[in-house]
Amino acid sequence: MAASNGTAPTDASVDAFVEHLDDLQQQADSRRLISLMTRISGHQPVMWGSSIIGFDSYHYRYDTGREGDMCTLGFSPRSRELAIYFVNGLSIYAHELANLGPHRNGKSCLYVKRLDGVDVEVLTRMLEHAYADISARHGGMGR
Repeated sequence: MAASNGTAPTDASVDAFVEHLDDLQQQADSRRLISLMTRISGHQPVMWGSSIIGFDSYHYRYDTGREGDMCTLGFSPRSRELAIYFVNGLSIYAHELANLGPHRNGKSCLYVKRLDGVDVEVLTRMLEHAYADISARHGGMGR
């Protein structure tokens, strides 16, 4: 049996999750990202696990046998910042990252404190590219 990532879509309410965020700025930024990612993906938000808001999904399988489903676009409001997931990796976005504004990043996760601190047009282009790239490579599952 193949191992999975352990993160799966749930029936939890995205609206309730956002309303219960302590930081009002994070609530507003989360609503803004939900609107943006809904427009890009054409899918409504779904809670993935207890803290990821995801849009659409795709199935992956690694050479190691590990496989699973993951949201094609997604983010998680963390205590100090928003974590925006780029499952196709951030290394291909060097130019965009240089023009984004204050952020930090890992291999596939972009961290921003507030959306009004970054260039949302640059972020939008990055998310549009990421969604198109993952959809083309893996095909969306339509969740």
